[in-house]
Amino acid sequence: MPVTDQHLTEDACRVDDLIAVLDERTTPADFPLAAGVEQEVLVYEAGALLAADPAATRAELVRAFADGPGVVVLRGAYPDTAVVDRATAVFEEIIADEGGSGADHFAAAGANDRVWNALEKLAVRAPEVFVDYYANPAIALAADAWLGPGYQVTSQVNVVRPGGQAQVGHRDYHLGFLPSAVIERFPPHVHRLSPVLTLQGAVAHTDMPVETGPTLYLPHSQKYLPGYLAMNRTDFRQLFVERHVQLPLAKGDAAFFNPAVVHGAGTNTTADQRRIANLLQVSSAFGRAMESVDRERVCAAIYPALAAHPDPQHAIAAAAEGYAFPTNLDRDPPVDGLAPPTQADVVRRALAQRWPPEMFRSRLAAHSARRRTS
Repeated sequence: MPVTDQHLTEDACRVDDLIAVLDERTTPADFPLAAGVEQEVLVYEAGALLAADPAATRAELVRAFADGPGVVVLRGAYPDTAVVDRATAVFEEIIADEGGSGADHFAAAGANDRVWNALEKLAVRAPEVFVDYYANPAIALAADAWLGPGYQVTSQVNVVRPGGQAQVGHRDYHLGFLPSAVIERFPPHVHRLSPVLTLQGAVAHTDMPVETGPTLYLPHSQKYLPGYLAMNRTDFRQLFVERHVQLPLAKGDAAFFNPAVVHGAGTNTTADQRRIANLLQVSSAFGRAMESVDRERVCAAIYPALAAHPDPQHAIAAAAEGYAFPTNLDRDPPVDGLAPPTQADVVRRALAQRWPPEMFRSRLAAHSARRRTS
């Protein structure tokens, strides 16, 4: 689909347009620092990449994420896998304590074990392990190359159990977590902007032969502009099933990809191997507002005025959080969809159901409390 000033629509997406993008090939000469190309994915030896000229390395990674296949594998990102093992032991303790998560993105609830906010939980439970783990220069190199300085890291541990089924093909945060009716309201330039606000990554905490379900990818799919809408369609999801690639990983390897690359966890066909990955979502420093605003306080203060106004929708947009994230996904899971209700949703529901102010303040406070980590 050509770039346009018109809003993109799900109905206008055509499978043949995505196929034309997927047929592009990765030219090894364009990526001289890579050790090779496997199934259209660029593979690097982490040690060699770290030893190369920093400016050239960052430029090559940006080309790989933006104009190349969109996916890179860093072999040996953790050359000392004992660091990974120590973190795995802590994650296993957390899973045992929490009893596993009942909600997951793009997969049936209960199919996997998921540790939400694994970064904070690791830091609080095992600070020395946290520092050793996140002091890793290969992880920092990939994040800084795509996002620049000041980035923020979050992580979720994902365990695909034996028999766990693959996720549907999808794009990720931000637009990828929204329903099509909402995505269509964003102009094309936002569809182009969203992928440069985050970088997705995964550190292999176990050896991941293909049968354990390492991530499935559609290399080059980040270049298909309306892909956030397309992947809500059955025909596009079927194309993902037919055309995906899947690379095995060894413990200590890492994969990074443009969040607009269509992907999904694979099926674990083994009888006894739990596939463990630490999923990294690294966010741009610029994905935040200039001022700190207590929006719960604002909404509580203006609720009577909103109820009295004939058309309060624009005022709600200015006052309340209109996006579901960040949140505490342990307390506020996406059980009924990809995202929990926003603060603005709570306000709209209160107005529609004519909650008294005391009830509104109580429900609003409960919504805020679910989002806190402690």
